[in-house]
Amino acid sequence: MRTTGVATVVMGILSAMMLNADVKTQGDFNLQRFAGKWYRLGLAYDSPGFVPYRDRLKASVGTVTPLPNGNVNLTMWDITPLGCQSKVYQYEQTSIPGQFTYFSSRHNMVKDITVVDTNYSEYALVLKHKVFHREYTQVALYGRSQRLRPEIIQKFKAFALSRGFSKESILTPPLAENCPPSGSGRFHTYLQ
Repeated sequence: MRTTGVATVVMGILSAMMLNADVKTQGDFNLQRFAGKWYRLGLAYDSPGFVPYRDRLKASVGTVTPLPNGNVNLTMWDITPLGCQSKVYQYEQTSIPGQFTYFSSRHNMVKDITVVDTNYSEYALVLKHKVFHREYTQVALYGRSQRLRPEIIQKFKAFALSRGFSKESILTPPLAENCPPSGSGRFHTYLQ
């Protein structure tokens, strides 16, 4: 019985070490090729505050805009109870191409954003906050179009599982209609 308990503790420590191991960015990351419109088609997120809203999540649309200083603006459109809302995130470049930081006003902390894998024309896997913490860490799957090949979705799910997310926390939500709005409707923008 005691051996089983020690083995469980050792396995838990090894798992935690692997989850917090450095994640490599996309090799030879090219920000200009990464720029443009992306659909967030997958999300792995375990925050206890988010769990009750999982069923309401819709895929969102974003635009990555490189700035002359190497930083990035990301404009994301999400459907909310108030309608379609736009948020602008300001990501600062780091010394590692494909890795950025930003200040999360919601969590009152600096987070890192890592582009883990992309082929630029079809999909991107992005990890937010490498040191796994259920409240803050996310894995997102982005696509240039509204549909991705099943093998890319499986790659996203496998990566999220390898980062410690449960199957229940890995979502591929349906698309939001009319967001960003094509005509009328409530539309709000604010800086995040």
